[in-house]
Amino acid sequence: MHSLVDFDLPAFREEMSAAGHKPVHALKVLRHFYESHGNPDLSSIEISNGVRNHIAEKLAGRPGRIAREIVANDGTTKLLISLKSGGAVESVLMPGYRDGIAAGCVSSQIGCAMGCDFCASTRNGLERNLEAGEIVEQFLHLKERAAGIGRKLKTLVFMGMGEPLLNFDAVVAAIRRIAAPDLGGLGWRQVTVSTVGIVPGIDRLAAADLNVHLAVSLHAPDEPTRSRLIPMNRRFGVTDVMAATRRFEATTGRTPTIEYCMLAGVNDSDQQAELLADLMDGFRAHVNLIPYNSIGTGIRGTVYQRPTTERMHAFINRLRDRKVVAHFRLPRGDDVNAACGQLRQSVV
Repeated sequence: MHSLVDFDLPAFREEMSAAGHKPVHALKVLRHFYESHGNPDLSSIEISNGVRNHIAEKLAGRPGRIAREIVANDGTTKLLISLKSGGAVESVLMPGYRDGIAAGCVSSQIGCAMGCDFCASTRNGLERNLEAGEIVEQFLHLKERAAGIGRKLKTLVFMGMGEPLLNFDAVVAAIRRIAAPDLGGLGWRQVTVSTVGIVPGIDRLAAADLNVHLAVSLHAPDEPTRSRLIPMNRRFGVTDVMAATRRFEATTGRTPTIEYCMLAGVNDSDQQAELLADLMDGFRAHVNLIPYNSIGTGIRGTVYQRPTTERMHAFINRLRDRKVVAHFRLPRGDDVNAACGQLRQSVV
């Protein structure tokens, strides 16, 4: 049984026509579906009884279910969503520092194949790609939870489980539904896609002309350290990843973010700060320094630690002395394993 999350507007118009109904109803139904957070009240919209009955009989609302919900001390909410096609993913809602708004984080795969040593999502490997509708469903759950605490979901990041650019078609299809003003209505500039540096995917994202943001998980400025942390670096090294990121900025005009998880004694030295500043020279991008969020033992047996506050400030000061725009990302929800690098596949 299909769900309304599985359709974009052209496909739903075809569905209506194939069922013998006027396709003009498609936009009205989908718009209401997204406005209702995936819980449509078909009696509240002006459509024919035939269309109403077809949707009720053939098309579910949100096919998955929230299997577990945990709220952190800072108000961050982690959802475990059990999917109809099998498996489960985690999504996160973060209340904004300004009243009335919230940010969401969604997954693009069940598990992850990237093998990044400091990230829990990769521990069980990759189970499968998510379908576009399963990504949209996460958005709808987060939107509903935000409304429930008196906030509006304002931004969405693809920084949950999985590598978005290795599920490119589904991710782009989901973004088109989530961001489009006639459907999810979030807005293109409110979406950020994160990647460990899949160079062909970065170029494809730029060519897709979605006007979304790009975040690149660099995490080390030198090849040996990055290869140790991110096995994909052996295929797409620092030089290639940074070149693709610069092409993205040149093509789209959107300012990329360079993500850098700070690991004590691994990538936090003054020398590495200088190397990172060299990479950023003449490049209009932001560096986002992420204090490590503990996951216990990494998949290759290393127990990482967060650098001291003094070491982190010494690192960022080196960058700023070199005119690099750099900020710290404050941990959100780390007491319930909802922070960056802590999401992992769960079995319900």
